[in-house]
Amino acid sequence: MKPMLGSYLLLSIFPFCSAELYRAAAERIMNETPLIDGHNDLPWQLLKKFNNRLSVAPANLTLLSDTHTNIPKLRSGHVGGQFWAAYVPCDTQNKDAVKRTLEQIDVIHRMCDKYPEAFVCVTNSTGIEDAFREKKVASLIGVEGGHSMDSSLGTLRMFYQLGVRYMTLSHSCNTPWVDNWLVDTDQEQPVHNGLSQFGKRVVREMNRLGMLVDLAHVSVQTMANALEVSKAPVIFSHSSAYELCRSRRNVPDDILRRVNEMGGLVMVNFYNMYVSCNKEAANLSQVADHLDHVKKVAGSAAVGFGGDYDGVPTVPQGLEDVSKYPDLIAELLRRKWTETEVKAALALNLLRVFQKVEEVRDSLSQEPPDDEPIAYEELEGQCRTSYGYPARASASTPSLVPAALISPLLYSLLL
Repeated sequence: MKPMLGSYLLLSIFPFCSAELYRAAAERIMNETPLIDGHNDLPWQLLKKFNNRLSVAPANLTLLSDTHTNIPKLRSGHVGGQFWAAYVPCDTQNKDAVKRTLEQIDVIHRMCDKYPEAFVCVTNSTGIEDAFREKKVASLIGVEGGHSMDSSLGTLRMFYQLGVRYMTLSHSCNTPWVDNWLVDTDQEQPVHNGLSQFGKRVVREMNRLGMLVDLAHVSVQTMANALEVSKAPVIFSHSSAYELCRSRRNVPDDILRRVNEMGGLVMVNFYNMYVSCNKEAANLSQVADHLDHVKKVAGSAAVGFGGDYDGVPTVPQGLEDVSKYPDLIAELLRRKWTETEVKAALALNLLRVFQKVEEVRDSLSQEPPDDEPIAYEELEGQCRTSYGYPARASASTPSLVPAALISPLLYSLLL
């Protein structure tokens, strides 16, 4: 009986020891190659909680405790690069979207200024590598939603000048030039069948600038159009695998194969609804399933991490905040991912894509900016002027006295 008891005890202890070994290996690898995350909405939390006032005591990013993200958690999670989302909701469209987006870009810059020991704002792949060496979080800016540029290529160019290095073509609303993911559900109808002609020009201008094209939140037809038009690899900054969770926010296999063909990247999302299709329940193992699936279909060079922390209401058990990344890496090692594959997913895939986008930018350096505005009739909303457009474009602008007032006005003039 004693030998059998000893064997039983050994077997019961082995999984624990094995888990510790995988965790230690994950920590070692992440010390060498820190993680780059494709999407974090901490700036949105700073707006909601503090109206972007970093000066108030509760907004201290070292002590902040009721968010998925703070500086100690980033360090524990070995996060070495972060695309911070400059996000404003769709209800700002045709209103103050540009102003609100500029404010979110500003708060990201101020994060870097206020916490220079933790963050450094960077705008290129070399800056990310330099930040790794300095053991700081390379902080990049992604604009989440094409509505933020208000159909203006000039605004897009100014975003780039301010450090924006990707733009998600849509959020959860159509714009005058792109369809969002909801058109693939019964909630909305397609308007452009993907990208309009102007939308295709937006993608080309992003290529010319050196801005990554992000296809999270877009319709499947928009994905296909962008893959056809873009001269540079595209990314999905925070999307998971449709085959495992049939939410239209996720990426279908045929698109995954096309991402592989053009050397793009899918950074897997952690929101429960996109992991398990159950808002209330998901776990770390299921996230690893999505990473496995992307690797299987699109190849290990197409895998990345886009947690969507602080932008979603529920996250998987075991991935409660950004400090938990080493546990996910340990799980991938347990699943026999090689060290080379893990390092690629952590950072090297994103760096490769970013460098290719920069190469395409350099190859287009002699191309002039696209300065042809969107047609006025394609725009929406009442709160805009028509300066620069032909007079006919402003025919709908109420510049004349309303007809209902003409008779009383004439009558008063005759008195």
